[in-house]
Amino acid sequence: MSRVAKFPVSVPSGVNINLADQRVTAKGPKGELALDLHPAVAVVQDGETLRIQPEGEENWAIAGTMRALLNNLVMGVSTGFEKRLNIIGVGYRAQAQGKKVNLSLGFSHPIVHEVPEGISVETPTQTEIVISGADKQLVGSTAAEIRQYRPPEPYKGKGVRYAEEYVVRKQAKKT
Repeated sequence: MSRVAKFPVSVPSGVNINLADQRVTAKGPKGELALDLHPAVAVVQDGETLRIQPEGEENWAIAGTMRALLNNLVMGVSTGFEKRLNIIGVGYRAQAQGKKVNLSLGFSHPIVHEVPEGISVETPTQTEIVISGADKQLVGSTAAEIRQYRPPEPYKGKGVRYAEEYVVRKQAKKT
């Protein structure tokens, strides 16, 4: 039985929730998002809280998943999500230009990454990228796509890494 599904999702002020059939739509200061619920669960709204109710005793696992997705939906439209990437390496840099990010990562050509709709990218410095948006999954996948161009290597630690990521360094070969 899922313990996550038992906790209610609190709806902050300024966020409007619309329940229609198996679709939950949230609208807030950061945007508007929608979630299609699994047929085995139902959402009940009690004032400023939302509760997930599974249809049977065997559906607690999917109820916990839907509760987590619903909480991410509400948090996304109210406060938003953010991922930070650091670029480490001589001559490695990034520059945000509208809906594109120009990356210079040691290749013979610059890399231009198209940013999806609903995501904003900023570069406070040449070696730092801040990805923010309302959709947690889209923010995380955009950060992973940018990191994938040059993941950190274990010998010198050069590459694109998450701000909180720790790279285990290897010792160089001895002769």
